[in-house]
Amino acid sequence: MIASGCGGSGGLMEDAGMDDVSSDAIADARVDTADARMDASRDSGPDTDDTGADDSGADDTGADDSGHDATTDPADTEPPPRLGPPYPIVLAHGFFGFEDFAGLAFETYFFQVKADLMERGEQVFTPEVDPFNNSEVRGEQLADRIEDILAMTGHEKVLIIGHSQGGLDARYVASTRPDLVAAVVSYATPHRGSPIADIALGLIRDDRSRALIDQLVRIIGAPIYDEVGEETSVVAAVQQLSAEGTLRFNETYEDAPTVGYFSIAGRTDLVLARDVCRSDDAPSFIRDFDGTRDLVDPLFDIPESILDGDNPFNPIANDGLVRVEDAQHGVFLGCVPADHMDEVGQILGDRPGLGNGWRHKPFFRDLVSFLRSEGY
Repeated sequence: MIASGCGGSGGLMEDAGMDDVSSDAIADARVDTADARMDASRDSGPDTDDTGADDSGADDTGADDSGHDATTDPADTEPPPRLGPPYPIVLAHGFFGFEDFAGLAFETYFFQVKADLMERGEQVFTPEVDPFNNSEVRGEQLADRIEDILAMTGHEKVLIIGHSQGGLDARYVASTRPDLVAAVVSYATPHRGSPIADIALGLIRDDRSRALIDQLVRIIGAPIYDEVGEETSVVAAVQQLSAEGTLRFNETYEDAPTVGYFSIAGRTDLVLARDVCRSDDAPSFIRDFDGTRDLVDPLFDIPESILDGDNPFNPIANDGLVRVEDAQHGVFLGCVPADHMDEVGQILGDRPGLGNGWRHKPFFRDLVSFLRSEGY
């Protein structure tokens, strides 16, 4: 495990007890700053009349006694340059994601990952977006949060690690706002869709049924999720994650040439999948687990068996929701032996199956160290 590489954020490290970015708080701060500047402008300098002359009769032309222009050099008023690497880390949650589930601060989507990385000197943010919507809506929300993060930290860009749909959200931001993003790591993201989403869409073909589902989620989800609102739509999210939806997404939101793209997949049900998981770019913290098998969690029995395909002797490698082949994008770093929930330590820190020594928190530490070694 590599731990020493996670440091380097200096005095800009976020306080361990600090909440994630609050848009309201930042807006209030900006208003207070503007008010203060207006007060200062009223209080400073001699009174002038409408002609621009002060009480002494001198014309306020901006020239000093020597006749030289005394106007402030624009270079002196420019903001300081933005900070480069090591960049702040943004953990982008997936479908059904959250920051504090039902107000329980201990239950976070990336279970205890943020605190673990911050203890090692990293700046880590876990912005919450609409748990049920397409990646255009969620991506716009994520971009807004990232702008607030950069304003707070003084950095030029961020690193985004997106799990599941969070990887598509991250790609949306990188494509539409490449000035905000240094690199994207998509983790178990269905870049080419998921057959599970296709099946779900087939079950709710009727428009009235789809409207009913969205309405129920808004009613039931509002007390649990901070970001559930009138625009929340489970159907839009499922459409996004279908084969057709991701094809349209990939055609619309191309990779930005200035952004680095990496991807990681998960595999379960005792499958090693050395062929599809093989990567010449796999770092040691992933490669070391190439021979480790993972027992499928009962929660994923049915979807995993569907994704296995028709050949029981050569099942299609997947993590219970996303196939390995669909999770590859950019520089593929390989597979981890974990199902879709164990990849982020869910539920409540639940560990992978019996005999599997892979753990999610050391994985995230080593992933960040890897990104730092790559210059991010």
